[in-house]
Amino acid sequence: MVGNTYSYAQSDWETDIQLAQSAGIDGFALNVGSLDWESDRVADAYAAAEALNTGFKLFISLDMSSLACAATTDADPIRAYVNDYSAHPNQLWYSDNLILSAFDGTGCLFGQDTFDDGWNYALRNGAYANIWFIPAFFVDPSTFGSITSINGIFDWNAGWPSTDADISWTDGTWITDIGDRAYIAPVSPLFFTHYGPDSYNKNWIYRSDDWLFASRWEELITNRDSIDFVEIITWNDFGESHYIGPIAPDEDQPNSEAWTTGFDHQAYYAVNKYYATAWKTGTYPTITENQIFLTARPHSKSAVCTSDSVAQPTNAAWTDDNLYALVFAAQAGTVVLTIGSSTGTFSVTTGVNKLKIALAVGSPTAVFTSTSGATLVNFAPSGFSYTGSTCSVYNFNYYAAISS
Repeated sequence: MVGNTYSYAQSDWETDIQLAQSAGIDGFALNVGSLDWESDRVADAYAAAEALNTGFKLFISLDMSSLACAATTDADPIRAYVNDYSAHPNQLWYSDNLILSAFDGTGCLFGQDTFDDGWNYALRNGAYANIWFIPAFFVDPSTFGSITSINGIFDWNAGWPSTDADISWTDGTWITDIGDRAYIAPVSPLFFTHYGPDSYNKNWIYRSDDWLFASRWEELITNRDSIDFVEIITWNDFGESHYIGPIAPDEDQPNSEAWTTGFDHQAYYAVNKYYATAWKTGTYPTITENQIFLTARPHSKSAVCTSDSVAQPTNAAWTDDNLYALVFAAQAGTVVLTIGSSTGTFSVTTGVNKLKIALAVGSPTAVFTSTSGATLVNFAPSGFSYTGSTCSVYNFNYYAAISS
């Protein structure tokens, strides 16, 4: 989200790009809104990618919850983004077409009679490149056949379950209905936002339990032949907690510090690299290093927080009070998970093992021993403590850590 990069210089973009590539990420979708400084940050991002010369790709994603789109002249800044970067070496092209996306936009007319006419006007008149427009339009997929302005679809909501159940494959209808046009599939670690009526008025969670990030990646790998792109939601959307990039300074956050401070998510890099490699190649990579990845929330789902002016988030009951582990095992052995008075002992096999235990007040540890009794991993991550039913403000964000 470019709107969360106010303080960025080109060097910050270079750092983010290098981190992203270390996690198996090939490019950034640059979500742009209406703030007047965002175009400068976009320029810095493209300059950084070119300076690094590592083949990292970029494309614009128009945030139509922010950008104006009623009048014909509202198409001008959109065309400017396309025209300014169409010849840039780091612009993402696919099948000889420039990739452009958007978040929403079905209320956009650009001075025309329908949103479809509006987008055809905005993108097919005055933009110099051949554009593949692949937006996240929140419409009934059965209507895709009548929407001529799009060259594909991004099913943004498929990244999380929409009910009190684990993630399941819901993309099939969208893939079928979009036909021979492109499909972008999302993957996301979690969703939690906590703004009151006096702010953005967004206060809910989506169920993010039972190793959501890994389980969703596994779905995408199984169905990889039906998917053109996978998009991670997100690198830096702190307001909705699904960031995997480094936590930004306070000035770059949308008043989300209450639930992001101390909740670094960069441990997801190793998880993402493993699964992204499998999606891109069709083969799961061989695990050569024993690692344990842990996630947990800081308080019980039923806790009543005493100093929060915003109510408990909607769907709070949809989550479970568990410590989750992914064990990347290069060999068989035994893993013991412990947090407070809760403990579990598990036999693990070579590959990825999904383990969980109930949360109890305290801090987590994970010990992995070989079949001969040798200690392979002894992991006690710092900076996290589960407080049970005690809390001052609601926080359904996940703490994430991985052994080195």
